[in-house]
Amino acid sequence: MLCLRQACLFTLRHYQARTLSSDLLLSQINRCTHEDEVFNLVGRNKARLSEKHVGIALNMLWQLQKKRPLLLRTSDYIRNHSQFLTLCILAENKVEHMEDEAVVDTLYSILRLNVEDHSSLAEVLVTEAWKRLERLSLPALSKFALCLYKRHRHFSPVIGQVAHIVDMKLDSIQDIRILSVLMISISDVISQRFRDRLLHKAGQLLEEKDEVHFNYAKRILQFLQNVKLRYHPLLEKCNKIFLKSASHLDIHSISLILGLYEQLGFDNAEFRLVAKQLLSENIDVYYDPETFAKLFFILGPMAGSKVRERLLVTAVCIAEEFSSYQVLVILKTMQKMKCRNSHLLKKMASVLHKHLDSYHVIQLVKLTQYLVVLRCHDLELFAKLKRLLLGFLKSSVIPADTAAIIRVLAMLPSFQVEEVIINKAAAVLPQCKLHHLDCIATALVKWNHYDQLHWQNSSELCVKLLQKLNDCGFQRLQKANNLNLLLEELTHVNGEWFEEVLSGETVAMCQRLIDQITWANVLQLSFFLIKTNHRCPSLLDRIASVTVENIDKIHPFEIYFILFLFSALNYDPPANEEFFESCIQRLTSNLSCFGTHRLVLLGHVLAVAGYFPPVLMTRIFNVSFLSKLDAQLEVLPDILKQRVRLCLMKLNRAVCLECPEFHIPWFHEHYCQRVFCNSSSQINPLRQHVHRMLTEILGGSHYARMSVLTPYCYEIDFECVLDENKKPLSYVAQNTPLDDVEGIRLTHDIKDKGRKALPPGAQRIALEFLDSKAFSKDSHHLKGESALKKRHLEMLGYRVVQIPHFEWNSMVLSTKGEQLEYLRRHLYGIQ
Repeated sequence: MLCLRQACLFTLRHYQARTLSSDLLLSQINRCTHEDEVFNLVGRNKARLSEKHVGIALNMLWQLQKKRPLLLRTSDYIRNHSQFLTLCILAENKVEHMEDEAVVDTLYSILRLNVEDHSSLAEVLVTEAWKRLERLSLPALSKFALCLYKRHRHFSPVIGQVAHIVDMKLDSIQDIRILSVLMISISDVISQRFRDRLLHKAGQLLEEKDEVHFNYAKRILQFLQNVKLRYHPLLEKCNKIFLKSASHLDIHSISLILGLYEQLGFDNAEFRLVAKQLLSENIDVYYDPETFAKLFFILGPMAGSKVRERLLVTAVCIAEEFSSYQVLVILKTMQKMKCRNSHLLKKMASVLHKHLDSYHVIQLVKLTQYLVVLRCHDLELFAKLKRLLLGFLKSSVIPADTAAIIRVLAMLPSFQVEEVIINKAAAVLPQCKLHHLDCIATALVKWNHYDQLHWQNSSELCVKLLQKLNDCGFQRLQKANNLNLLLEELTHVNGEWFEEVLSGETVAMCQRLIDQITWANVLQLSFFLIKTNHRCPSLLDRIASVTVENIDKIHPFEIYFILFLFSALNYDPPANEEFFESCIQRLTSNLSCFGTHRLVLLGHVLAVAGYFPPVLMTRIFNVSFLSKLDAQLEVLPDILKQRVRLCLMKLNRAVCLECPEFHIPWFHEHYCQRVFCNSSSQINPLRQHVHRMLTEILGGSHYARMSVLTPYCYEIDFECVLDENKKPLSYVAQNTPLDDVEGIRLTHDIKDKGRKALPPGAQRIALEFLDSKAFSKDSHHLKGESALKKRHLEMLGYRVVQIPHFEWNSMVLSTKGEQLEYLRRHLYGIQ
């Protein structure tokens, strides 16, 4: 009995000493401030290390790295240390005894330390966590899911199980950090319905939380990019978080955010302006190749001339240090900047020679496109690109890659087409989507047109291939039975072949699938009709009715594009007033959804349709608004900047003419004069021909003026004045120089104070020639802008004579005499 008691006391003392020692070891590990301290403890206590010690030690190694800037981390040193190998072996042996969270934490730590994905420890930890999946807490589940995502197991069965658990527990998730990680991790294995539930939940959590870390918002953007969805409610919420957190954003975060915005087709001038201000202040800090490439990407397109020059000089200086990816970023940004700086381009070309073999096929396609657009003259580089592209083409089995390679080969200068390219194109056609067919057709037409096919019967073969391509396009359309899938495919189609061959057939197919139009796809359908310029009453009527019925479900920004369609095509649906009033009510209640320049574009779209909501007009024509607009215009791409300025001028003109009660001044006189003076001074042959005819009809050249700038700055092709007896009045008699641009007066009303008053009964006539751009496709219906111009000219006192191209170029007017008679009848109003 005494022996048993002594044995028990010894065991108890030994256990207590071991526990005390173990606790001491844990606290020592937790107090480490350097990797070597951890490794020293591991080396001295190998035999005493439990599964808990091992997990804490590996986690501490990652925590120590995490505290350091990226460039100062020493992951290589850690992985190659002998004691790290000891820890990995111990962890592998003790994994079954680890707690659930410890298994996941250990997996996360070794992956962040860049241990190879296929290492035995990583595999063992993944397997063990998979066994315990159902009982993992939500934080542990999100961390495990992130590990799987980082290991590129996007479609693995375990990710599917994680998605199922998230689906079951979604309502209980109240942490946006956990949800955002899970959303990214399972994005490749979710249904559309589940995707929508995740979006709704994320929106709820972002709305409920006063403070959300910008990293969580970045993950939401990443999720949207993964599922290829531009979802405005979430994008706007994330953008507000970024603006709130602007002072905490570094160049890496800003670059990532703007890159995701670009991929999602979302832009926010306010965020761009903040990014420009943050980075311009410290431009000299970013000197290493990685951060400079990001700086160039962000600042280049919106930099002023001085900053732009500094960026170019620095890029030339460090060009040799750029990685293959960084060269791609620089060239892409140069294309966006429309920068053809020969010195930098030569530097990039010389650096590319050593990187070419490292690019995968799509990168090589993009690279070739950038170099061609930037007009690179390195023929040796283009020869290498051609060789590599042809190599990829011969081995390619993916239709999208094949089409992309063929499209970019057609861009190469002095390219002689090999028969293997035509054969490859022929082989892949039946598998191609409409966008891919369009790419191949564009290349074939170009090669045939420029006589770049040099083998026997090449032209005949090309014609046959084009016919086969047309047949494949028609067959693909005929098989379409799902409008959503068809619209998704049409998103990327924008070439001439589609316009000429399949555009009409595609509209007909959309009509056959008209019952599938819902509030969720009216935007995509509107985009398609805007792009193709088709005025299809049945589709437009359906879009209008679906929009009115579901007005509260459609985001205001999407309603803008729907209104753009109706405004541009000058189409009134059956319940026109109800449609426009419902849309305007939804828009004016949510003006905060629109950036400053977007409000200008919205105002212009409504003005073309004849609507001027007071709340929108007073908001736009306000000194503080216009000052903010001026600042934000500086960071917008040049094309968008010019468009916004033009739309503001047109809106200003429309408000002055149609809503004088708003008392908004006309302040675009100098802008219009500058635009008019900078436009081409060459008079086109048609105008010269018609001017000679008008001289013959009216009895002299002094009775008609050509290229006239009216009050409020409309340019019209010809102007003449007829008295009450239909006799022409001479401009010489009115003391109006025939070669002068007519005066423009700052005036708030529609009266023409800049010209001499006409005699009683006299009439001023504006003669306008309308080309195909003034009409919707395959239609004689006037589009919105041309109808607006006619309306405004009539308000300015003109009788407007519009000559459509399809009448003037018709066989009926094939002789000069017939043309003279046609003009005479229209001038004198003879029916």
